[in-house]
Amino acid sequence: MKLTRLASTLTLLGCTGAALGAPTPPAAGQGAPAPAAQSQNAALPPPSSAAQKLYSAAKADLLQVRSLLRSGRTQSSVGSGFLVGTSNLVLTNYHVVSQFALDPETYTGEWVDTAGQRGNIELLAVDVLHDLAVVRVNRYGTGFFKVPEGPVKLAQGQYLYSLGNPLDLGFAISEGAYNGVISRTFYEQLLFSGPINSGMSGGPAVTADGEVAGVNVSKRLDGELVSFLVPIRYAQQLLARVKSDSKPPADFTAVVTQQLLTHQKAMVDQLLAGPLTLKAMGPYQVPVRESEQMRCWGQSNAQANARGEKPYAVDNTSCAMESAIFVSNTLQTGAIGIRHQFMRSTGLDRIRFSQLSSASFKNESLGSHTDTRLTGPTCTEHFIKNRSLPMRAVMCVRAYRKFAGLYDFTVLTASTDDARMNLQSRLDARGVSYANGLRTTRAFLDALAREDAR
Repeated sequence: MKLTRLASTLTLLGCTGAALGAPTPPAAGQGAPAPAAQSQNAALPPPSSAAQKLYSAAKADLLQVRSLLRSGRTQSSVGSGFLVGTSNLVLTNYHVVSQFALDPETYTGEWVDTAGQRGNIELLAVDVLHDLAVVRVNRYGTGFFKVPEGPVKLAQGQYLYSLGNPLDLGFAISEGAYNGVISRTFYEQLLFSGPINSGMSGGPAVTADGEVAGVNVSKRLDGELVSFLVPIRYAQQLLARVKSDSKPPADFTAVVTQQLLTHQKAMVDQLLAGPLTLKAMGPYQVPVRESEQMRCWGQSNAQANARGEKPYAVDNTSCAMESAIFVSNTLQTGAIGIRHQFMRSTGLDRIRFSQLSSASFKNESLGSHTDTRLTGPTCTEHFIKNRSLPMRAVMCVRAYRKFAGLYDFTVLTASTDDARMNLQSRLDARGVSYANGLRTTRAFLDALAREDAR
């Protein structure tokens, strides 16, 4: 079963220290766009008079948030942040501070303001699920950025102003319209039709009077001016847990682990809240889950040989969550994927079709034993039969080295009921507890079926 992973079209807006050097793949979390994309995005439209006045009033409370190597204090990544009211608390994105949150022995944080002043950062709280963080600095805000206590009421088409440090080129303001709430991510985001570039992560998006409506977080690479904001209500909840004299947790890895465990429970509960939807692929019934957070795609093709003959045909169905939880530059997790491939012979004899389907089954990647994030895969293989379908089933489990209690589960199946057709399926549950991995596996295996079972 040869399956191609779709390239990511969403990029977070932190900016690596090498932002103006070698290109970074779009899916690398904090990576800046390739130089060609930079040249297209760096030229922002001139700000309106309202934006100019707003920036002039707000700039004293805008900050760069930098991650530095402790050895030599070399810049590793840079994002943005803003002082909340007249406090010394700064809101930013979790992915901007993730390096010194998870590896404080190697990285430290630094702030730089629009006047060039700088100082050290103390990380107080993180919300990895909504990509937010609160840090403390040794200066206070002027009170411009007002984080309201209650809900922010926005109207479709209302102008918002996004501020930050695009591409580490200097502080800037961009304007665009609020266009509603996006529910295709597991946690809601606001759709902002304004230009946001890498390095603006963690900056504020405000109304004309300075009320913070959201926090810059990401943009689509395959569209024009399709950007996303974290709704301010999630920041309100995080700030409510933090006071100016708060002491930071001793270990942010443990905090992130607990938040990921909370997410996986909600994710699996939602996935299995009702029976999985069954779709027909030939005589087989395959389980999928279509929802606001998970979308499915299908394609069909017949494979031609050198003589133009088509000895076999293949149908594919693939379902995946449209978002995952950013943990670090090398790890995104907390997502479910389901894939099915139905192969049937249109000209191959039984032996040649068996060789073809066996080769396809063996063509699956289960991860490397040298991966520093996870243990090598531990796999078990059995020939099983549910109510209607005999199959070969392989289950592989990998444990997270740094986040105790989290695992990646992969389940591969191949039907064994027909010599001239074959259903191969795959389930990936990333960042789940062991119990929820087994629970998801059972539901998946139980749902596979042959409609005309004999």
